[in-house]
Amino acid sequence: MDTDEVARLIESDIEDAEATVTQPRGTHDDDHLAAVVVSPAFEGESLVSQHQMVYDALGEYMTRDIHALELKTYTPEEYENSRTNA
Repeated sequence: MDTDEVARLIESDIEDAEATVTQPRGTHDDDHLAAVVVSPAFEGESLVSQHQMVYDALGEYMTRDIHALELKTYTPEEYENSRTNA
């Protein structure tokens, strides 16, 4: 599945989300994806709930077109902290 389309699906379903989607195994393996999603909608949500929000945004694509998704979710503050502490 096209990485831009996956990012668009996530961003259209999660409020103020910014998603970066890549193919960590290379372009030959297009059903294994990695996504970094930053959204204020994650504030106060558990990691499990954050990930579920992303899976819900992708709906049936998660079972039909995406075999695996490496997922990292952050609130904007957490993301900024992760970049300054890296």
